[in-house]
Amino acid sequence: MTRQALSAEQIAETLQKTGPKSIKDVKIKTWTEGQKKTPVASIWLRTTGESLIATIRAVIDIDYPHLSVISGVDTGDVVELLYHMQVFHGMPGAEVNITISVPVPKKNLVIPTISHLIPGAVYTEREKQEMLGVTVAGIPDPRGLFLPADFPKGVFPWRKDETGIPEGMVKSLYASGRPEDRPLPFVKPKEKMVKKSEVCAVDAVAPSEPDTADASQPEVTTHVE
Repeated sequence: MTRQALSAEQIAETLQKTGPKSIKDVKIKTWTEGQKKTPVASIWLRTTGESLIATIRAVIDIDYPHLSVISGVDTGDVVELLYHMQVFHGMPGAEVNITISVPVPKKNLVIPTISHLIPGAVYTEREKQEMLGVTVAGIPDPRGLFLPADFPKGVFPWRKDETGIPEGMVKSLYASGRPEDRPLPFVKPKEKMVKKSEVCAVDAVAPSEPDTADASQPEVTTHVE
């Protein structure tokens, strides 16, 4: 099947026509990159957690997206999840970025997995569970990804409320909730840095190379028999 590229405007219009009614605040941003001023287009839109799957399906119907990452931020009463992806990936000049923003209320921090549609999403979904405390319903692999097994439960490093990193963990994060008999992490000693001024001073007093151009050449005597 031949992929037929669409412009950012056509993609945005199609999503609003064929996607769920919850899609709103659709914006298109364009800019140029590099010395050749290559044009880049990005679509931003909002949807709900209940309509996330339908929204992703609408994107897939246009072109199967390349998911970059799911980012997230604690904005107060909600955790804002942003699904960053690109359609027509690998088609120079036709690639369009799409960011789907999904506000998830803290009173019910649950979002459905999209890994059955985009399998690679499971890794970034696992990260959101342990860093933001979001429950990803239906995720095939709920294990943590970055935090150690003995990391304090109920503490989420990216949260800005009472469930975030407590004051006592800020300076000694590795020590909070760890067994007392565990040795401190090894820290490689810093190498002594030589200041540029010291290098210049050494160069100034270094003996100069002898000028061999004016050096007298040894005499060569040729015997002719």
